[in-house]
Amino acid sequence: MTAYTYILRCSDDSFYTGSTANTMEQRVAQHNSIPGGAAYTRRRKPVTLEWYVEHEAIAEAYALEGRIHNWSRGKKQALIDGNIELLSERSRKKRFQSTNRNGRRDDI
Repeated sequence: MTAYTYILRCSDDSFYTGSTANTMEQRVAQHNSIPGGAAYTRRRKPVTLEWYVEHEAIAEAYALEGRIHNWSRGKKQALIDGNIELLSERSRKKRFQSTNRNGRRDDI
């Protein structure tokens, strides 16, 4: 079964990450319809499809969705833009940060 992980841009310029076993056209239409879509996008219509990737199984789509949910806006934008260098840089940067005793983040 074909499945997808996707990122939508909402009317307030925020990103929504999801996954589906429907076609992308169907899922975007559901997000933009009155009763359909996720609670987050209901208040932020219209939404536009910014990025998606196809998977062979829905479990793969769910797993990637979960990873992307934890990403920063900048990292999601790098993925959307296809900027692999920046995406890689943003991934490395987080690994080399620590929090000092004042609660501030310091690069190591």
